[in-house]
Amino acid sequence: MTLEDYAEKAVQIALQHGSQYCDVRAESVQTTGLVIENGGVENFLSSSDSGLGIRVLVNGAWGFCSMSDPKSFELVQESLLDTIKSARHYSENKKQKVRLADVKSSIDSVNYQVKIFPSVEAMMKIALESDGIIKNTKRIIKSSVSIHHDKFHKYFVNSEGSKIIHNFDDVIANLSATAHYSGLTESVNTTEGGRGGLEMITGKNDILAVAQSISEKADALLDAPTVKEEKATVVMNPDFVALLTHEILGHPSEADRVLGKEMAWAGGAWWAGKIGTKIGSSELNVIDDPTIPSSLGWYQYDDEGVPATKKTLVKDGILSTHMQSRETAALFDAPPNSSMRATGYSFMPLIRMACTCIEPGNWNPDEMIKDVKNGYLICNMKIPSIDMMRYNWSISCQYAQKIENGELGGLLRDVIVMGNSPEFFESIDARGKDFKVRPIANCGKGDPMQVMRMGNGGPHIRGKSIVKSVAT
Repeated sequence: MTLEDYAEKAVQIALQHGSQYCDVRAESVQTTGLVIENGGVENFLSSSDSGLGIRVLVNGAWGFCSMSDPKSFELVQESLLDTIKSARHYSENKKQKVRLADVKSSIDSVNYQVKIFPSVEAMMKIALESDGIIKNTKRIIKSSVSIHHDKFHKYFVNSEGSKIIHNFDDVIANLSATAHYSGLTESVNTTEGGRGGLEMITGKNDILAVAQSISEKADALLDAPTVKEEKATVVMNPDFVALLTHEILGHPSEADRVLGKEMAWAGGAWWAGKIGTKIGSSELNVIDDPTIPSSLGWYQYDDEGVPATKKTLVKDGILSTHMQSRETAALFDAPPNSSMRATGYSFMPLIRMACTCIEPGNWNPDEMIKDVKNGYLICNMKIPSIDMMRYNWSISCQYAQKIENGELGGLLRDVIVMGNSPEFFESIDARGKDFKVRPIANCGKGDPMQVMRMGNGGPHIRGKSIVKSVAT
């Protein structure tokens, strides 16, 4: 019997033993990759994993078990029956019983295209070339390039008749350049890639050009001054907007956070209970869209078998909806909207972003800058610091430039942007026509912690916030 056979049989056993609902994810992943540092091979990676994740709902209480590559169905059944027994016991003292919003069942097979197969030899060649480009800049003291390819097979089956196959590949590259001179060290890094083959980091997504850019920026930042603290107009580029959107728009839109179920370890949402309320200017339009091709959050069904849909989270400054599971959708009296995902078969699905972005507007980015008398161009994400309710925040950028009378000055280093969410959202007065989705490969959430991949991004945006130096 295959894992898929085990999954279908597990659903039958769960129903026979009193479960009101059951779903099973049979998954496998094959990973190859490598790390190059300072011209040498740091390590190779080759691994595979497969197994089952089984979720049961018994008398309004969840139970979950997982097993890696089970050798017999008897082992699966034993673990499943123990899980049903535990869920039944837990349900006896559970005051608020779980209800699931209705979803139509689906039978489908989804296969994402790989245009260029990412062989180890091809990844090695690109990594060595990229590393060589980074090292070629005079004051670079460390270069690092990692590239890895993950091949996924996922089979979802539930007690309502859904049977869904997903086959897809991810190619992700991480590049870092560190420069040092006269006691000062500056680093610039980036993550590139997406859902697809080697074409995710070649062609129009050429990481060789990226390697050149980060190397030059790291070197130039050694000669850059810092900033004095002031509240000013800021124009944020799409890479910085990606992290801003992730932290202060995406996470607080997850319905479990809104309900306070993540409060103990990850925080809540300052806009809980504010659906239909104005929370920003009319220039604030936010979506979460798992149907954007090539994003690391691209899928056609989530891990509850709900068909992928574009969600409008904020429309013209009005908070419109949250990301929902079938369970939270029932509590909010809202439709489930394809927001449940797990890192892998060994974890319960959680409400997660797919591809959360600020939508583009009508401004040319150059015109946005020319319209600023005194401000800053804020570029590329670095380190966020956000309070528990996603209300007050500070996010450092990799570099910035002063804007005076519509003209850009030289590079500025060690810059932090600070604000509070409602004040900053209300200050947004322009969005660019441009739009870019950035890969996010390491978003953590849950207990036990799950690391998830997704996309975030948007256009250039303009607003007002406090700008200061890391050192002040």
